[in-house]
Amino acid sequence: MVLPRAGASLNNPDVQLPILRSDGDGYYLEMRVEADGRDASEVAVTRRVPLENVSEEEWEELQAQCSSLDLQSFVDLGVSKGIEKIQDRRIERLLMALLTFLNPRQVSIVLYLYRLASEQGNGPLVSFRSNDLLEALGYTRTKDGGFASKLRSQLHRDLVALHRTELVFAQSLRKGDNLGAKVTIKSVLRIKDYEIENVPRNFDLLKAADYTYELADAYTISLEFFDGPARTGDYVLFANSLDISQKLGGNTKHDYKTKLLVYLASRMKWDRLHDGQYLSISKRYLFKNLDLLGRNSSRNNQIFWRTVEELREDGYLLGAQEIPGKKKSANIQFQINPEKLGVVAEDSKTAQD
Repeated sequence: MVLPRAGASLNNPDVQLPILRSDGDGYYLEMRVEADGRDASEVAVTRRVPLENVSEEEWEELQAQCSSLDLQSFVDLGVSKGIEKIQDRRIERLLMALLTFLNPRQVSIVLYLYRLASEQGNGPLVSFRSNDLLEALGYTRTKDGGFASKLRSQLHRDLVALHRTELVFAQSLRKGDNLGAKVTIKSVLRIKDYEIENVPRNFDLLKAADYTYELADAYTISLEFFDGPARTGDYVLFANSLDISQKLGGNTKHDYKTKLLVYLASRMKWDRLHDGQYLSISKRYLFKNLDLLGRNSSRNNQIFWRTVEELREDGYLLGAQEIPGKKKSANIQFQINPEKLGVVAEDSKTAQD
């Protein structure tokens, strides 16, 4: 339910630019994705990175460096271009991790880990070798049987970003006649331990993510949103069937198929399927969550329907059609394939992701 909101890009109109914040618990670099009041299904989420071991002097320096950034250029020119002007590598990588959090490549990593958790049967704890994950992501090995240092470094930074970026969100909580809120703080995953086989290697988990280009040989992680096979909480509907391989030369922000699939699954958390198969979603919300926000409506429509067709060819959808509404408030009705998406039986309260 939280995943698409937590991964909203800077282009999303609900996203606020990053800020530095301090309170009694410490220092944070954070950004907020506001809820859209016109749709009760969209929750507000704050994603934040706790800044550990920061002295008061370092905090002031960090504030000065961040205040001089033209964050609007990140929106106008893209994150990579905006990041280029930052001299401090740690700040550069922290901002990059926060601004591009839960991009489709990182979502693919999460789906791989949920699939592995199902196979290993150890609940939320998952152990894996780095090369196995890189291979599952579709990357090509070098002549010596390993992987390029750039790919290895990126994987470690992805894992650490998922590990230390906290998600803060509220859910309604009713006690008697009073309506309050339950505030949840979770990371997508937490790294419990890692293995270095070529000893001695001066490997530090956070230092490698912030400054160097390294990757541990194996990791054990805990899936923070995992509540087990009893389906009493959160789980992944389609992890076993989704192709997570990264397309050669592709840009993760243009992986519309993964974005749409994850968004459909998230909507199935709270939207009851009609007749066991049909799900209707506002076209405006679909385009917003797929980052189809440009002014070229013809191009946006073309990309959207091409993505729908890809999911239909893969068997996730049986079909989709546009249903016109008042004042351009069209809906898209999707016919879900319950076998492919693993929809919960009709007597269940909800279909969960």
